Amino acid sequence: MTYRNPAPTVDIIIELIDRPHHPIILIERHNEPFGWAIPGGFVDYGEPVEVAARREAEEEIGLQIELIEQFLVYSDPNRDRRQHTISLVFLATAMGDPVAGDDAKGVGIFEPWCVPSNLCFDHDRILWDYWRYRNYGIRPRLG
Repeated sequence: MTYRNPAPTVDIIIELIDRPHHPIILIERHNEPFGWAIPGGFVDYGEPVEVAARREAEEEIGLQIELIEQFLVYSDPNRDRRQHTISLVFLATAMGDPVAGDDAKGVGIFEPWCVPSNLCFDHDRILWDYWRYRNYGIRPRLG
């Protein structure tokens, strides 16, 4: 019997705490789907998700991060048109100047009111949920 399972991924919403208003970091993707995305990627076999989050942040933006909390899990089978993924989203902080690496074509630092409109995957929904939580303490309802 062959099993088809979703692939586990991590996404990390990283606030730069050494800048006013604590803007977040997004990467411009080098590979399809093109556009802007929250830093993150696939969890390697045998790797804890927290380790994957730190690794992906260092690979994509060149910064050490401090994980603050596990935010939510996003699992809509259509969130990534390439395959069914399940993303564990972490909230984190960092200091310094991010540099694009790995599969990032570019890196940007954004305040909530100037996030690009061409976000990949379901990252528009994730950021909307995050800002509601960050500003008002409201976690989205599941389901």
